[in-house]
Amino acid sequence: MLQRKSELLMPAGNLRKLKIAVLYGADAVYLGTPDMSLRTKSEFSLEEVVEGVEFCHQHGKRAYLTLNLFSHNKDVPKLDEYIETVRMVKPDGLIISDPGVFQYVKQHAPELPLHISTQSNVCSYLTVDFWKQQGADLVVLAREVSYPELVEIRDKCQDIKLEAFVHGSMCMTYSGRCLLSNFMAERGANQGNCANSCRWNYKVQMRLKDGTIQALDINDNNLDMFEFLLEEGCRPGDLMPIEEDGRGSYILNSRDLCLMPELDSYLKIGVDSLKVEGRGKSEYYVAVVARAYRQAIDDYYADPENWDHRKYMAELETVGNRGYTKAFHDGRLTNYGHDYEHTATIAQWEYAAVVSEVTEDAFLVDVKNKLEAGEVLEFVSPISRETVLLRLYEFEEAETGKIKEVVHGASKHRVRIPFSLFDQEDLAKLKANFPAFTVLRKEKALNEEQWCRIKFDKLVQNLEAAGKRDDKNYGVKRDALASAIAKDTNVKRFRTNRVGVEGCCGKGCNGCLIFWQAPEYERARKVLHKRKQGEQLSKQEAKTLHDVELGILEESETAKALAAE
Repeated sequence: MLQRKSELLMPAGNLRKLKIAVLYGADAVYLGTPDMSLRTKSEFSLEEVVEGVEFCHQHGKRAYLTLNLFSHNKDVPKLDEYIETVRMVKPDGLIISDPGVFQYVKQHAPELPLHISTQSNVCSYLTVDFWKQQGADLVVLAREVSYPELVEIRDKCQDIKLEAFVHGSMCMTYSGRCLLSNFMAERGANQGNCANSCRWNYKVQMRLKDGTIQALDINDNNLDMFEFLLEEGCRPGDLMPIEEDGRGSYILNSRDLCLMPELDSYLKIGVDSLKVEGRGKSEYYVAVVARAYRQAIDDYYADPENWDHRKYMAELETVGNRGYTKAFHDGRLTNYGHDYEHTATIAQWEYAAVVSEVTEDAFLVDVKNKLEAGEVLEFVSPISRETVLLRLYEFEEAETGKIKEVVHGASKHRVRIPFSLFDQEDLAKLKANFPAFTVLRKEKALNEEQWCRIKFDKLVQNLEAAGKRDDKNYGVKRDALASAIAKDTNVKRFRTNRVGVEGCCGKGCNGCLIFWQAPEYERARKVLHKRKQGEQLSKQEAKTLHDVELGILEESETAKALAAE
C-alpha cells in the first residue's frame, strides 16, 4: 500500500473564516458562492472566491471550490460565467455531484481537477472506480461508509484520492439527499437551503369527531392508557411503537459526527483528505476544530504508538455540539448515535472575542458575546499549544478610551487590552503567538437542563469510544435530563467560580489580582513561577495547594512534590 499523508480539510463560509481556517492549521479549505454550492447562506462573492483562493496559495494551502448543486434548467446558463471565473482562479479542485455538471466542466475546463461530492452517495469501490474512469481526481465517500468498508475501498482503489468526513453535523438522510425540508418548509435541502426539519420538535395531535384538533397531553396519570404504534403498508401486523411524552420527540435528531477517537485508524490507512463539515458555522468553530485536528494529526505522525485521542476531545468539547457520535464507523448504528430528548447545540464555553489588530502596546479585540467585569478570557493561540488566561476587571473602548464594566457583542464593541495586563507573560512571545484573527473564549453559564445534557453526552461519547454498553448508567443520565427538562428552570450557573471580582479558580490567570496577591495562594504562586511560560495549574493542583495553605488539608506527598518543583 502507498504511504499517504492525510490533509486536514476545513470549511470556509466566508473570507474571514477561510483566513482563520488557514491560520489555525488547515491544509486545505472548501468554499463556494451561494447560488451554486449547496449553501444559500454562503457569504462569498465571485470576487471574494478569487481573493480566498489566492490567500490559500500564498500560504501554501489548497482551495477546493464547491459546484455540488443538483442542477435545474435555471442553473445551466450560470455555468459559463462560473467556469470562466474558476479557470482564472485556478483552484486545486472543483467539487461536483451532478453527472451533467461533471461532464460540462470536463468538456469546458479539462484542466480543472474534479472531485466527486458526498452528495453522489459513493459507498463502494465499484463506484469509486467508475468515477476514476470518468476522470475524477478525488472521491468524497458517503458518511454511511463504515470503516471496514473504507479499508477495502482504500485497498482496491490505490490510484485515486479518497476523502472522508471526520467531524460535523449529521442529518437523517442518505448522504444529505433529503426532501423533508421541501415538504415542511418549501426550502430545498438539495439546493443549499435546508430548514433543518429533522431537528424540529414533533408532537402527537388527535382529531375529535367534531373536527376539532387537540394536543394529546401524556402524563403520569394517563400514560398507561395509550400505546402508539406505526404500521407500514407492506408489512401488516408488524407494529412498531412510537415513544413520546409531554415534551415531544426529536425522533430524527442525530448527534454530531466526531471521529477523533478513531482518527489514528484513518491516518494509518492513508485517507487522503479528512473533511470537517460546517460552512455555516462560526469563526470560533472553525478555529477550535481546526486547531484540535491539526494537533492530533501532527502528534500521530510524530509518535503513532503513543497517540491518545482524549486530550483533543477536551478541546472539541469547548465548541457547541449536539453530543458526539462515531455514527457509521463501526457499521451498524446504536441508540448512542441519536438524542431523543434535546436538539440544541451546547458547550461549556462560548466565543468571547477575536483579535482584530495587534498594536505596539495592546490587543484590539472585537467583542462577540457579552463580557462582564471579573470574567476570564482565554486566548486560543493558532501557533502555540499553550493558551493564555486573562482576568479583566474593566473594558476600555478602543476608539474613545471610555471604561466600561459590561460590553455587548451585538453592539460591535472593539476593546483595547493593554500588554501591561499580561505581567506573567513574555511580551515578544505574546505578540508572536496571538496574531490578528486569534479567537478568545470564556466560560458559559448553563441551566440545570443543559448541565444534565452535557453529562449525558459525555457518558454516551465515552461508552461509544470504548465500544461498551452501560444501559443502567445510560438510563440514569437520560432520566436526569428528562427530569431537568420537565422542571423547565432557567437558573444558570458556571462550571467554576471564574466570574465576578470575588471568585478565583486558583489556576493562575494573568490579571487575576486575587491569585497573585492573596496569601492563600502563596504556595500556588511559587509552584507556578517554576512552570514553563504560559502553563497553568490544574484544578486539582490549585485546590490542593490552596487547601494546604489554609490548613484545610494536611500536606500530602503530592503537595510536597508540587512545592519541591
